[in-house]
Amino acid sequence: MGIKYLWDTNTVIYYLQKHFNEGQEKLIDNIINEFQPAISVITEIELLCWKTATESDLAILQSFIADCVVFGLKQDTKLKTVEIRKQSRLKLPDAVIAATALVNELILISRNTSDFKKVMSLELLDPFNQV
Repeated sequence: MGIKYLWDTNTVIYYLQKHFNEGQEKLIDNIINEFQPAISVITEIELLCWKTATESDLAILQSFIADCVVFGLKQDTKLKTVEIRKQSRLKLPDAVIAATALVNELILISRNTSDFKKVMSLELLDPFNQV
């Protein structure tokens, strides 16, 4: 099972809280069945800081994170983050997530396409616009 997609924080929350319609959930289920989920260390931190998460939510999050490849901040990702921040003025967490996707040649799954569209050559998948 390879890695093809990097999940943004919002995608993880929408999926785990079942905010997708049937078609969108099927799309994400198919992705999970074919590819190992991957997240940035930023997404991991944001998920664990989720203010309204219940104890049950946190247990599900921790289980999801355990099943993910979590990309840390290697030097090439840091340098790409700096480049993205200078070019697009994205918030630092979003720039790190975008850089992680680019450096690892992954498609970013996110609903936040308005911000991420500013990053040249970043391939995006918005589940809400797919089905």
